[in-house]
Amino acid sequence: MSTNQPDSPVEWLSAAEESTWRAYLRMVTAVQVRTARDLAGLGLSEPDYEVLSTLSERPDGTSTLHEQADKMGWSRSRLSRHASRMEARDLVRRAPDPADGRGCLLVLTPTGWDTLRDAAPSHVASVRRHVVDRLDPEELATLGAIARKLAADGPAPPAA
Repeated sequence: MSTNQPDSPVEWLSAAEESTWRAYLRMVTAVQVRTARDLAGLGLSEPDYEVLSTLSERPDGTSTLHEQADKMGWSRSRLSRHASRMEARDLVRRAPDPADGRGCLLVLTPTGWDTLRDAAPSHVASVRRHVVDRLDPEELATLGAIARKLAADGPAPPAA
């Protein structure tokens, strides 16, 4: 929307900035839809895979609900509701947190480990097909640098 008005407090996007923003949104949506479709073929949702894979990064497959939610960028209530659905499928279980009487631990079950081991090769192939193999090494490095910069927690640079 380029409704630049001289006295407007909003610094509207230029045509090039808006085009880039929209291309970015289309890219994120396209990649998420394609990889989600591939995971669905394995009986998993993207959130399922994210919970399983991030828990698997812990040596014992265990994390506090709070740490797991922070790592995934989710609220604790969202993760708790999703974990309930995953518990019903025996992918994770909850255990009391000995360090916090009010908290709980999320633990990968043997079924969860097996499910992740079975799904990981197909998920990696999906990521390759939809992202990695479509970019040359320089483009991939640039995408990684941009992604890390945008994902970093910190103040945005001052407006020019």
